[in-house]
Amino acid sequence: MFATILTRSPISRIDIARQTGLSQAAVTKAVSPLVAAGLVDAPPATHRDGNPGRPAAPVSIVPDAMVLLGIKVNVDEVIGVATDLATTVLAAENQPLAAHDPVSAADAIIEVVRRLEERLGDKRDAIAGVGVSVSGDVDTSTGVVRESAIMGWADEDFGGQLQERLGRPVTLENDVHALTVGEHWFGIGLGMESFAIVTIGRGIGSGLHLNGQVVSGAFGVSGEIGHLPLADPSRICSCGRRGCVEAVASTAAIAATVSAALGRDVDIEEAVHLAHAGDPAAEAAFREAAGLIGTAIATLVNLAGPELVIIGGEGVSNFDLFETNLRDAFEAHAFGAAARCRIVTRPHTFQDWARGAAAAAIQSLVR
Repeated sequence: MFATILTRSPISRIDIARQTGLSQAAVTKAVSPLVAAGLVDAPPATHRDGNPGRPAAPVSIVPDAMVLLGIKVNVDEVIGVATDLATTVLAAENQPLAAHDPVSAADAIIEVVRRLEERLGDKRDAIAGVGVSVSGDVDTSTGVVRESAIMGWADEDFGGQLQERLGRPVTLENDVHALTVGEHWFGIGLGMESFAIVTIGRGIGSGLHLNGQVVSGAFGVSGEIGHLPLADPSRICSCGRRGCVEAVASTAAIAATVSAALGRDVDIEEAVHLAHAGDPAAEAAFREAAGLIGTAIATLVNLAGPELVIIGGEGVSNFDLFETNLRDAFEAHAFGAAARCRIVTRPHTFQDWARGAAAAAIQSLVR
C-alpha cells in the first residue's frame, strides 16, 4: 500500500482501496502507522466542495522523511545522487574510475557517498539506504555480481563489501532493471500496465515491466536482449559468447566493425561522424546494428507483449542512424497485434541512471 501512496501521491483513501483491493477500513488502519512514522501526511477527511457524500481524504507522501543515495557504476566513472522519497535530486557527485577492479570501484563509491553526505549536512541523518546499479547479471537478494563483462567481474560479493564498509543498507541491482524501477514509479511508466526499456550504448540492455510489476526473473535475469543469439556466430561478444546482438550493436562493436573496414582505429565518435558524412563502411555498421536491435525488440515484444518500448542509453543521441532500419526490422518480425507496440526514445543522463538506483533502494525498503 505504501508503494501506491508513494507513486500516486496525493491520493484519496477511496482510490487507495481501489488500487490495492483493500477495504477502506483496512486502508485507514494501515495509514495510521505511516502517519505516526512521519512518512505520510493524512489530513482529516473533508467533503468535496462542501457537498455531502463520500469524503475526500487525500493522503500524501512526505518526501523529505527519508533520503536515499543512488549510485551508478560505469566502466570509467561512478555517478551518485542523493534524493528524497520521490527521487527528486538533492545533491549529485561523480568520481572518475581509474581501474575496474571491485576494490577500486568500492573506493570510488565510498568517496562519492562521503561527498554526498557532506553536501546533505544535517539531512544526512535521514539517509535510509544506498542503491547501487552495475551492468551485468546481478543477484539482488545476495548482493553478488555473478557476471559483468563490462567490469570484468565474476561471482563478486560487491553488495556485501559495500554494506560492510558503508555501515548502511545497500541494495545492489542491475543498472537497466534499476532504471526500469525508476521509470515505473516516477517516470514515463507510471500507471502503465506494461512497458519495456531498451538501452543502446556500451551494452544493449533491457528492463521489463509487466502487469504492474518490474520483472526480475527467477534468478535475477530477465529481458537480456543484448545476449539473444541473433548475430553471425563468428561475432564474439564481450561476455565470451558467440552471436550476441551486443557483439554487433554495442558502441564498441560498431567502432570495431568500422575500424576493420577502414584498416585503422576508429572510436565511436568518429564512426558516428563518418556515418553522418555518408561513409559506406560506417553506414553499413549502423545499418547492421539497427537491424539486429529491431529484430531483438520484436522478439521481446512477441514474447512479453508490452504496450510501449522506451529506447534510452547513450545511443539515443545518434538515434537517427538507427531509427529507419530498427523500425523496419521491428515491423518485419513483430507478430500480429504485437506490431501495435509503440517505440519511443527517451534520453537518460547518468544522473537518471543513479536516480534509478535510488528508486531500487526505495523499492527494497518498501518490500
